[in-house]
Amino acid sequence: MNVIFLILILFLVGAIVTAFAGKWSSLLQDGLFILAVTIPAVLFFTQVEMNQLVGWTRGGIHLELGLTPFSYFFAILVLLLGVASAIYSVGFMHGKARKSYYYFNYLLTIMAMLGILFSRDFISFFVFWEIMTWASYLMVVMNGTRTQEIGIKYFVFSAIGAYAMLMAIVLIHAQTGNFLIQDFIDTYPSLAHGRQILIPILLLVGFSVKAAVMPLHVWAPGSYAYSPMSFTSVFSGALSKMGIYGMVIVFVTLLSHLPEGGLIRDIIAWMGAMTAVIATLWAIAQDDARKLLAYSSVGQLGYIVIAVAIGTPMAMLAGLFMAFMHGLFKGALFMVVGAVEKQTGTTDFTKVTGLIRKMPWTFLTALISIIALAGIPPLGGFIGKWMLYESLILSDHYLLVIVAFFSSTAAFLYAYKFLFGFFLGQEEEEWADVKEAPITMLIPMLALAVGSILLGAFPQLILKPINNGLISLGFSDSYGKLWETSTLFNEWGDKVVLQPIIYAIMGVFLTTLAFTYFRNRKRTRYVSTKDISTSGEIPLAHENLTFKENFFQPFLRAVEPVMKKQIDWYYREFGAGLEAIFNFTRRIYSGNGQTYALYAVIFLIVLLLLNGNLFGQ
Repeated sequence: MNVIFLILILFLVGAIVTAFAGKWSSLLQDGLFILAVTIPAVLFFTQVEMNQLVGWTRGGIHLELGLTPFSYFFAILVLLLGVASAIYSVGFMHGKARKSYYYFNYLLTIMAMLGILFSRDFISFFVFWEIMTWASYLMVVMNGTRTQEIGIKYFVFSAIGAYAMLMAIVLIHAQTGNFLIQDFIDTYPSLAHGRQILIPILLLVGFSVKAAVMPLHVWAPGSYAYSPMSFTSVFSGALSKMGIYGMVIVFVTLLSHLPEGGLIRDIIAWMGAMTAVIATLWAIAQDDARKLLAYSSVGQLGYIVIAVAIGTPMAMLAGLFMAFMHGLFKGALFMVVGAVEKQTGTTDFTKVTGLIRKMPWTFLTALISIIALAGIPPLGGFIGKWMLYESLILSDHYLLVIVAFFSSTAAFLYAYKFLFGFFLGQEEEEWADVKEAPITMLIPMLALAVGSILLGAFPQLILKPINNGLISLGFSDSYGKLWETSTLFNEWGDKVVLQPIIYAIMGVFLTTLAFTYFRNRKRTRYVSTKDISTSGEIPLAHENLTFKENFFQPFLRAVEPVMKKQIDWYYREFGAGLEAIFNFTRRIYSGNGQTYALYAVIFLIVLLLLNGNLFGQ
């Protein structure tokens, strides 16, 4: 049996067996779940050969599966997060209901994402895309929280993307006579001009939904926020990248042949920029960590869309590097929120605070991941954002640089809010008994945090696979030239050597820490949030006087005009209009036979009156 088939079958069988194993033993179920993820991952990295194709023909339709250097890069992210989140899930789901349901859909989602990356024909691609969508939808509604609003919204937008993609596939088959992706790419330059424009646009609509590009992003904040946090690490970190995967293929292999391709790229880039800005502002306004990270994820995806839409070699390297980094640090941050939720029962900043001494390893993960998210050296987030800004400047997109830099700067606000809200505020008596998260939750999140540090010092570990993937799509080899074209790499040699920056940051941090400790060691006094000056007023027991209450209100008031109308409002108004039309139609088609007879009589009278005009008599 071909190893690609074997990997997919192992995931499918593992999902079924794991779901039923819970009837016999919870411990057995946990073990089988971990094995169902790790064994296929080991087979993938040790047995799957690059560019090996396996195909079969059924009913005159030829289907193919295989692995390309480009899909290999995304598969690394999927399996890395898949294994890490699976280990984390064992600790997170301990004692929770519906564990079998969770394990089954988790494994189906990972299988479907790998299936998408293996697919070399549109039929397989679409089937795995739908499995991924349905499995993730079932995870979104698993907790039963706001199912009608969040679940239906996710389903509707996923259906919009799927139907757009299906229309494109039908057109492709009509033009080429088969469903093979490479055959379509080869045939594309010879298609009629209208088809050359319509097909990429339909595909981009489908991919943009999963990549949460504005205005197709409205499903994402709620879905990310209300899915189980152990799954959201994969949902935000890997599943959203399936949209990026498809967008890059469309940009590189299709739009590069169109005279209008540059205009479409600029439009998508600006949609990404607006996504980054608006989502960042909404992230700042959130008092719940789940919603903050949900909006943050949408904003971070906006940067990636900007880069891949611009499409220069450095921009592509920057966008895909940021995509990988986003999977690491955002996966770790969602795990942090899941750990806090499991240990305290809440993710609300206004309720839980001062956990730095109670959950020090969770705090360390949050600190490292927030630094990476903010793009501060020496972590990998800095490398990606530097290359993004540089690629925009070199391609003369100066206004986009300003917009992206504003969004990135504003992200510092919610990054600080996240750290302060959970960990750096006053310790409260009600959280005195909080313990650190279980070891099965700590190890995966710390491993992802270490990955952010590692890629900051040695970005070539992932830049090489990215470059190989782009070469397979038709790009020229830019890996060696990167050191010549980038100020960042050219200044520091054949790799990013950040040791001087690391030593400087560590020196400043340790000096400040030592000074603060020895300066206040004898005078430190722990106080409650009520032990403050209140100008003679006596605060009541229910009044929250911590700094995190009404975080950044002056800033939010300043940007309120931008945030006044949400995209949701327009969709609601559109839906209300459709509902009014349907209600009117419902009055016409009342189901009454006499009414239908009257319609028939009226129709005949109209025909008689217009007889001369219609039939020329």
